[in-house]
Amino acid sequence: MSFLHSLRRKAQQRAAYRRTVHELRTLPVDVALDLDIYHGDAEKIARRAVYGI
Repeated sequence: MSFLHSLRRKAQQRAAYRRTVHELRTLPVDVALDLDIYHGDAEKIARRAVYGI
């Protein structure tokens, strides 16, 4: 894997992470509660979804 390919993949992952965090934080409270999502856990959920950690 080339350096540029790796760099591009990491940038795409970071963008996906930021989008996911934003979407989770902007969920209406009633929807978030229905999905058992606490807005404070947005980073943890996004990290797991994007990076698999």
